Amino acid sequence: VQLVESGGGLVQAGGSLRLSCAASGRTFSLYTMGWFRQAPGKEREFVAAVNLIGSTSYADSVKGRFTISRDSAKNTKYLQMNSLKPEDTAVYYCAASNTYPMSTPRVVSSWGQGTQVTVSS
Repeated sequence: VQLVESGGGLVQAGGSLRLSCAASGRTFSLYTMGWFRQAPGKEREFVAAVNLIGSTSYADSVKGRFTISRDSAKNTKYLQMNSLKPEDTAVYYCAASNTYPMSTPRVVSSWGQGTQVTVSS
């Protein structure tokens, strides 16, 4: 499975960005897809995930601000990020797993290359 992210960039605090993750290859094995992020000097942390039946989960730090969605026909997932804060600055990684929930990097089977999100104050 190959995962390719797009949509990162620089935004002011309070602004919005939408990340995309396109999957190709053995996509039938992708039960759960989602996002992790890693800030400099910190561990990679869970952000959001959605499984094949549409169940979603979010980190407490992004609930109410971020929304994960999918376009099954395109094998693409999206992360709409609103009300961004400087502490959201990180490299965001698309991730896939055959388990749900996907709240730890240990259960991730495929990773994207990452996309930088920078939120200025």
